[in-house]
Amino acid sequence: MTDLYQTQRAMRNMRRAAMQRGVIAILDVGTSKIACLILRFDGEARLRETEGVGPMAGQSQFRIIGAATTRSRGVRFGEIAVMNETERAIRTALQAAQKMANVRVDHVIACFSGAEPRSYGLAGAIDLEDNVVTEQDIARVLASCDVPDIGPGREVLHAQPVNFALDHRSGLGDPRGQIGHRLACDMHLLSVDASAIQNLLYCIQRCDLELAGIASSSYVSAISSLVEDEQELGAACIDMGGGATGISIFMKKHMIYADSVRMGGDHVTSDISKGLQIPMADAERIKTRHGGLFATGMDDREMIELGGDSGDWEKDRRQISRTELIGIMRPRVEEILEEARSVLDAAGFDHLPSQQIVLTGGGSQIPGLDMLAGRILGHRVRLGRPLRVQGLPQAATGAAFASAVGLCMFATHPQDEWWDFEVPADRYPARSLRRAFRWFKDNW
Repeated sequence: MTDLYQTQRAMRNMRRAAMQRGVIAILDVGTSKIACLILRFDGEARLRETEGVGPMAGQSQFRIIGAATTRSRGVRFGEIAVMNETERAIRTALQAAQKMANVRVDHVIACFSGAEPRSYGLAGAIDLEDNVVTEQDIARVLASCDVPDIGPGREVLHAQPVNFALDHRSGLGDPRGQIGHRLACDMHLLSVDASAIQNLLYCIQRCDLELAGIASSSYVSAISSLVEDEQELGAACIDMGGGATGISIFMKKHMIYADSVRMGGDHVTSDISKGLQIPMADAERIKTRHGGLFATGMDDREMIELGGDSGDWEKDRRQISRTELIGIMRPRVEEILEEARSVLDAAGFDHLPSQQIVLTGGGSQIPGLDMLAGRILGHRVRLGRPLRVQGLPQAATGAAFASAVGLCMFATHPQDEWWDFEVPADRYPARSLRRAFRWFKDNW
């Protein structure tokens, strides 16, 4: 655990150095695309708050000056599978973004999906020495949380205090300076498969870059897609990517649960490719142009040219109706949503005061998905687009860029940085291992 805090702290120092230099790269390493944005922090940007973008999550402190995407290679289920292919793809995206921004960037903040995330709820309490909560008391109460045994081969990705209670008052965001006798704290800890992080770190180093921060895609896409009320009252964000679907739950502006399903939009494409015996590239084109989930009488008559260049004239001149295409796509989308539903059930999502679900990510663009998701998940569902940020090209404003835009906000306001603390891991044995959520039922 301690070496993790050292890595996190080293990353933080790098992030500060990059912010002082004024530029940093944002890298979303996905299964279907690699997106790279270059941020510039400048004094002028702070004056532009009046442009209707507002100071939400520090948007006013940076401007995007370069953006590029490239087809991802060597990534499966959101994890790196073929190192040199992923390295080439990252270099391609980075070089294109640097060319557009006309600057060279050395530091990068990255996000990734997959890596088998697991959420834990930790609790700790201390008696105050002089009745006023100080920084030291916060450090002590965080250190008193029972650190769970997350198991071999796993690393902590996010560890954030989500609630403080002072005597009988619960639900405090920041108790510093308040008066009381006993301070308690609830923390959310997210652990992931260590090899996935190490591979990403190694891959970024091979691209001659320094990693200045790392986050899970499901966390950052929720930051950019959930509006403030949803983050406050409770909402789930389902980020449908190419190879993995990330699910995160927010409450009181904090992530209190995260998980992922190893399926995404690429699986739908692959079903179309196998079902119609056409190449993946053609299947992707047909999915984005003609795809859907609800067939009407009209769709029987709408014919789709499959085309092809196999040399067999009969095979290349095939047509299918849109109804047939929907029949191939719908079962897989239903399966992904059913899996997401079982994750939400396991998390106890039904106990939250508000049960809004927001769908985002590239896979969420299939027409009719919000209706189908509403039926399967049984809650209010809306499609989420990332917030507008300054300088973001029009092509990057869609749901597929939710995690890249969220990562920009994470870069300027990392949650973990509020509490830069030392946790004496050796003093606190792994006593309890509680899933997140139990205390939310008690406290709200």
